[in-house]
Amino acid sequence: MKTGLPNLLGAAIRDYFTDHLPRLRGTSPHTIHSYRDSMVLLLRFLSRQRNKPITGLDLTDLDPPGILAFLSHLEQERKNGVSTRNVRLSAIHAFFHFVASRNPEHLELAQRVLGIPFKRARQRAIDYLEYDEIDAILKTINRTTPQGSRDYALLTTMFNTGARVQEIADLRACDLQLTKPFQVRLFGKGRKERYCPLWPQTAAVLKAFSAQRALDLRSESRVFLNHRGRPLTRFGIRYILARCLGLACANVPNLRKKRLHPHSVRHSTAVALLKSGVDLSTISHLLGHASPTTTNRYAKVDLEMKRQAIAKVKPVPRRSRTPWGKDRTILDWLESL
Repeated sequence: MKTGLPNLLGAAIRDYFTDHLPRLRGTSPHTIHSYRDSMVLLLRFLSRQRNKPITGLDLTDLDPPGILAFLSHLEQERKNGVSTRNVRLSAIHAFFHFVASRNPEHLELAQRVLGIPFKRARQRAIDYLEYDEIDAILKTINRTTPQGSRDYALLTTMFNTGARVQEIADLRACDLQLTKPFQVRLFGKGRKERYCPLWPQTAAVLKAFSAQRALDLRSESRVFLNHRGRPLTRFGIRYILARCLGLACANVPNLRKKRLHPHSVRHSTAVALLKSGVDLSTISHLLGHASPTTTNRYAKVDLEMKRQAIAKVKPVPRRSRTPWGKDRTILDWLESL
């Protein structure tokens, strides 16, 4: 996408990405990159649809019919899911909130765009790993090699902390505290900082891995690097997990039935904590959820917990099906249940 467009759209995009998001809002680089990617996709689509060069597009070209056509294009041609569609629309909404405040003469256009609703997504069942499945995955890793040592430390830290994959990719040496109390500092969405305790076993693994890498725990160096010596990306971590899962399937065939990805590790940590009796509020703080509502879904996940809850319920006696007689009211019958 070319910059310096001689119209209102170009000026708005420039100010939005170079000043408003990073300086005034303090938006994280990852969010800025996500918004940028959404805007690039939208401009390229509208350029083809309107048969104009990108430099010829103006703000009025970003109208509701064009944006709705773009959202349909994402689902039908790019085969994006509803959640991805909604992420792109969220980025467009954020830009038009800025437009409404910066260019009030286009408030009507901004209001129409902001009126485009998010699409309701079908709620999938949460896929997570049981303890024996986690153990099987870790056992597939050959810890005698540098790559295996890194993979073991990486997945152990993910299972311990329940961190988002980007939080692990961003982890720096100075974020590790490998003396008691063992803990790790994580930066979540919106650069929100939180501390997560480490099990002694995880701290020992990270300490050995740091010594192997000659990692200075006071430095800003990234903890997990790829084979080129560059920081691991989200996609690199996804690849490592997929490789280890593929190896573990030989011993735990049930893993083949699950749709697993890096976020499944986060789900696994949450469910394991819930099974251990940790309350939802504590789990919410540990995972860095903005709202406890996000954490509540884990209470619906584990079938065994549901079975135990059902077993504690006193069944309705069969005699309760008999009708109440002359001397019994409906309230008497209800109280007898």
